Amino acid sequence: MQAVVGAQGERVLVVIPTFNERENLPGIVTRLHAALPGAHVLVVDDSSPDGTGDVAEGIAAQDTALRVHVLHRTEKDGLGKAYLAGFAWGLARDYAVIVEMDADGSHAPEQLCRLLEAINAGADLAIGSRYVRGGELINWPKRREFLSRGANTYARLALGAKVHDITAGFRAYRRTVLEKIDLGSVESAGYCFQIDLAWRAVRAGFDVSEVPITFTEREVGESKMSGGVMTEAFLMVARWGLESRIERFGLRKN
Repeated sequence: MQAVVGAQGERVLVVIPTFNERENLPGIVTRLHAALPGAHVLVVDDSSPDGTGDVAEGIAAQDTALRVHVLHRTEKDGLGKAYLAGFAWGLARDYAVIVEMDADGSHAPEQLCRLLEAINAGADLAIGSRYVRGGELINWPKRREFLSRGANTYARLALGAKVHDITAGFRAYRRTVLEKIDLGSVESAGYCFQIDLAWRAVRAGFDVSEVPITFTEREVGESKMSGGVMTEAFLMVARWGLESRIERFGLRKN
């Protein structure tokens, strides 16, 4: 079955990184294909000790339409690295649009159509935003919301990027974006990976659009967020903002 993006008939790949998500993954894939039967899925599993990789293989084996694929990685070295592996897999197979989506249920597969509609309308990168009009948070602890909003405000001010939810992980890229922003030079591996790629897209002149989504706190499993990845994000955003200002005012030496 062809993977499609709306009326344009383009092939779409949804990349879902996993680590200990065996209880969440089957439901997410089922919901995704109920909402968008033509979407292809790539599960990128980082050798989950709970057997998530085996569950993913079982889902793929049962999908007679050959829409589910599994990429096994031998080490757990960050969300960003998993996504980069998934992007490389998708680009090598000529998918026109590549989507990021969490396995834990925080991103509603039923709302993926909103991102794809934005792509069909001309966006190069469509971000599912919690912090634009119509965006919503459900069951998220106030502390997490405070940190998230603060991180987005900090990144927006430091970088000068007009993106309200630059840390969001529910997004759709046209392949041309991923081909141009030099994925081979991406250093960020954790929380700031999303900021990194959105910032690269902005600086490259691509059309970045935000669409409202409902973000729901996971019901099963544990968040992978830690103080270390937050610190990495803070320091790297500060560096990118400084480098941008140096370039803007012509202070960088040749």
